[in-house]
Amino acid sequence: MKATVRVPTVLRPHTGGAAVVEAEGVTLGALLTDLGERHPGITERILDPGGGLHRFVNVFVGDEDVRYLEGLDTPISEGTEVSILPAVAGG
Repeated sequence: MKATVRVPTVLRPHTGGAAVVEAEGVTLGALLTDLGERHPGITERILDPGGGLHRFVNVFVGDEDVRYLEGLDTPISEGTEVSILPAVAGG
């Protein structure tokens, strides 16, 4: 399924500066694999060495945080919007 991916500023060097790109996959994991093939280096910024989501990266499918859905197994529907957001911390 083709989806629109919103890319945060910190990851845009991997997308040639594009804030929005397309990727395909039936699950979030497959979509991120396709995204990495289209934009080398971006996946390593989203996934940890074990293949899970980095704890400091939030990913939303539609308006839902995938950590509360099925994680990387979250289904992707045609036309879905996926947003990648770096976690914000501070004090």
